[in-house]
Amino acid sequence: MSNSIVHILNNDCPHCLKGKVFNEKSIFFNFGFPKMNQYCSHCNYKFEKEPGYFFGAMYVNYGLTVAQGIATYVIAQFFFTETFDLRIIPIIAVVIIAMASINIRLSRLLWIYMFKNYSM
Repeated sequence: MSNSIVHILNNDCPHCLKGKVFNEKSIFFNFGFPKMNQYCSHCNYKFEKEPGYFFGAMYVNYGLTVAQGIATYVIAQFFFTETFDLRIIPIIAVVIIAMASINIRLSRLLWIYMFKNYSM
């Protein structure tokens, strides 16, 4: 399990663990829509199994975004005197927008790793 997390964060191929899923070296510090490889450069593993394969990754992305919004609220509430201050909403929005690019990549990697073929 912990090895899978390391490989997900390193953008490694789920089959051979040597190739990269995205064209970028790191899934962090990149802005814009990700550019995925269709096949692993090392083992020729196909990442998108069928058309619409990554629709499920949208649900993972939604879960990550909600978790980040809740975590941001919990952290930000300590800096305000009222229980729910409306100034927290823009802070949550900025965090969600800043993390959107990372969430897209991370959700797709999580989706690939959740449904990789373990029999190979």
